[in-house]
Amino acid sequence: MDDFAESSGTTTQVRRVNRLNALTGKEWIQETSSIWFQKGLGKNHLDVRLERQHPAAFSFQDVMRLVKFFTKPGETVLDPFSGVASTLKACALTGRTGIGIELIRGWAMLGKQRLASEVPDSTGQTTIIGDAREELAKMPSASVDYVVTSPPYWRILAKKPDHKMRRERLDKGLVTKYSDDPRDLGNITNYKDFLGQLSICMQESYRVLRLRKYCSIIVSDFRHNSTYQAFHADVINMLNDAGFALKGITILVQNAKSLYPYGYPYAYVPNIHHQYILNFQKD
Repeated sequence: MDDFAESSGTTTQVRRVNRLNALTGKEWIQETSSIWFQKGLGKNHLDVRLERQHPAAFSFQDVMRLVKFFTKPGETVLDPFSGVASTLKACALTGRTGIGIELIRGWAMLGKQRLASEVPDSTGQTTIIGDAREELAKMPSASVDYVVTSPPYWRILAKKPDHKMRRERLDKGLVTKYSDDPRDLGNITNYKDFLGQLSICMQESYRVLRLRKYCSIIVSDFRHNSTYQAFHADVINMLNDAGFALKGITILVQNAKSLYPYGYPYAYVPNIHHQYILNFQKD
């Protein structure tokens, strides 16, 4: 917020100009809490039937909070891993222009179907079907006002089915992985190679973002066999290397998730019921 003085007779008033978003001061303060609780429509809501087909869909209500905080109406938002268009739905509902990049045609088309059926007016929302590493390189520099995405969490969807996967996906006839496409970052077998390819996307995201604008990456830590992978820490280092400055972390509590007996009764294995919203600025 910028200050400017306005003189009236002998009185000088200082007014603050909000150049980041269209929120009131009270709304702004509420959104700066370092803990958010995940919002959803509920499993029986009609609008969930398309979203749940994707194995790792992000709640449009949560991303909408981010879009409303880090942009003004009319500005352009980019999601390099758009899945079934949660970010584009959030943009359509808040008067922003969304650009989503999705590698898998099936998910991209499901996202378009979702916008057509769930949003009164999705004019101005664009889905690009292609590899984010290639499609981002085609975009002009400094052309978007905000980047928000939840990238693949390496190969966690390719692991052997556990209690959760069987109960929430397999038993309901839902797919358990993004794709079999070798270009899919979720199919890269080596973790360091995966980080290297994701880094390309983050470097290009930095280039296409306008100066002093923000980027939010939503990730979760995970276990790979017996190793606990602090994925959020690796992503922070990656974006720092790309030139971004970390401005803060919001813990997104997934309070509706079920508890499963991982490790019982032999070893401590946590139920991970939170995600990290990592907020950066092109500084």
